[in-house]
Parts: sequence; structure tokens; C-alpha cells
Amino acid sequence: MSKASVSRTDVAALVAGVRDRKRYAVSQAITLVESSRPDHRAAARELLLELSESACDAVRVGISGVPGSGKSTFIESLGTQLTAAGHRVGVLAVDPSSTRTGGSVLGDKTRMSRLSADPNAYIRPSPAAGTLGGVARATTQAMLVLEAAGYDVVLVETVGVGQSEVTVAGMVDTFLFLTLARTGDQLQGIKKGILEIADVIAVNKADGDREAEARSAARELAGALRLVYSGGRSWVPPVLTCSGLEGRDVDTVWQRVLDHRAFLGADGLATKRAAQQLEFTWALVRDALAERLRRSPGVAAIRDEIRNAVLAGELAAPIAADRLLAAYDQRGEGRAAED
Repeated sequence: MSKASVSRTDVAALVAGVRDRKRYAVSQAITLVESSRPDHRAAARELLLELSESACDAVRVGISGVPGSGKSTFIESLGTQLTAAGHRVGVLAVDPSSTRTGGSVLGDKTRMSRLSADPNAYIRPSPAAGTLGGVARATTQAMLVLEAAGYDVVLVETVGVGQSEVTVAGMVDTFLFLTLARTGDQLQGIKKGILEIADVIAVNKADGDREAEARSAARELAGALRLVYSGGRSWVPPVLTCSGLEGRDVDTVWQRVLDHRAFLGADGLATKRAAQQLEFTWALVRDALAERLRRSPGVAAIRDEIRNAVLAGELAAPIAADRLLAAYDQRGEGRAAED
């Protein structure tokens, strides 16, 4: 997307291009919704309003995993199987830790070279500008663009760490977690709290001499999950084994994803997505307020002074924060934001 202002004609052309499933239009539209420029954000709102009327009801799946779990290989195997079955697959790779580049297009396409060449697939890094708020805004809106372009399966891969899994789980229908068999510490490779957000768990790389070990790890993990969910009536995440490299049982994992969607039912899925939209609303508010604070002339006037005082140990963080907010409010910016 050009750095120049985006006109109504440009937006109309993008809307038409996305609806016609033109890849260049999809790329430009996603670039627009990821932009932080005020004029681009205004154009993006108009674009998304138009596209929302024609978006398909896609299956939204978040995919994460322990380091080395083979996410990219699994996604490529799953994606090619889905396109062969007639689906159109969009992949968004989220990396909030990549503050300079927001991810690498070349890297993503190199890791999934077969899928990236598939005319019924689209792969895109979803830059987050180093913030989880950026993840929520950029990725959620990029999903809508993909759905308007007729991609009926959207896979969101989180390649970051920590809270990014929770953020991605809050914007998809089903969250799939990939893990590995590790002798003696099968459960230690799973981050704290991941069992609370995972809907389906798969032990990947169950091939060759590691297949038996993978099955053993799956049984151990399934036993742990039964204890976590004992006595409840909620969905109990199934634990499976698969091999993304060989494509073995990847279809079974996908079927469990569809089973989870069926478990939610039409009403449950609608309720879940409505709750996600409400949380997204507040994420947009927080993101916009943070941006206004960064651009505030009042804050800019004392930013260096506050920074130096905090670094020198002359000013406590709570007091520093109060002074920055006071500088924002004194110029009427805080009150204007509230109006």
C-alpha cells in the first residue's frame, strides 16, 4: 500500500479486488489494515465495513506449539490436504517478538514452499509492531480480509512466546497445540496454562523410531487432562499423534478440530465470536489510546525529562506515570479522547 493518502476510489477498488479474489488486492488490503497511520486506519474502517457484508463463514484455527514441534511442516501438510479437498486456506503467522520486521515474508514462504505455491492458499506474516494489542488489531482484521476473499479456512500460527498464545486463542474458534514426545519430561515442554486454552492437542513427529515414544507421551498427557477436566461437562481436549512430515494422521487432527466446532454448535460459536468481538472492541480502544498518548505534544514535551529521571533513580515509576498522564490531560487530549 502506498504511503499516500487512500481515497474512496482506492478503497472501492480494493473491495472489488478482494471480492474477486485477486491476490494483489488481498495483500494491499491487509497492508492497509495493519497500518498505524490515522488516514490509513480511517480507510481501513471503511474497507472492513464493506468487506464484512461478503465475508464467508470460515473455520478459524489457532496453532501453536513448543519450540521445534514442527508447526510449519504440520501447517503445510494440513494446508495442502485441505486445498486438495477443495478448501481455500489462508495462513497468518503472528510474531509479536519481531519488533523490527514483524516477521519475514521470505522466511514464511521458505518454510512452507509447497503451500505458498498453491493457488488456493495464501500465506502472510501478521506484524504486531511488538505489541499484543497489535496482534489483536492486525490479525483479527486480516482474518476478515481473507474471509471476504473466499478463504474458508484461516490458520493463525503464533510463532511468538508467552501471552501471544492466549491472544491468538481469543480470536479463533479452535486452538490447536502441537507438542513433542520427550523422554521423562513430556509434560514439562508445555507452558503453564496452555491446557486451559487448548481445544485439541497433537504430539507431532510421530514417525520412525519416535512413533512409540509419541504414543506414550500422548497417553500420559491424556491422563493428565482427564484429571484437569474430571467432573466437568465441558469439552475435554483430545490428545492425538501425527506426523506433519509424512502427513500421517493430520486428517485425524483436522477432524477433531471440526468435532470441536460441532460441539460448540451454531449458538455456541456465535456466542464465542460475539464475546471475542467485545474483547476486540476494548483492544482497539486500548490500542488507540496508547497511540494518542505516544503522539501527544504534551507528553513529548516532558518525555525525555521523565525518562532521564526514572533511569537516574530520581523518580519512581508510579509518579512518572502520573506526570505523563497529567501532561496528556492538561492539553485537553485526555478529555477530547473521552468525548
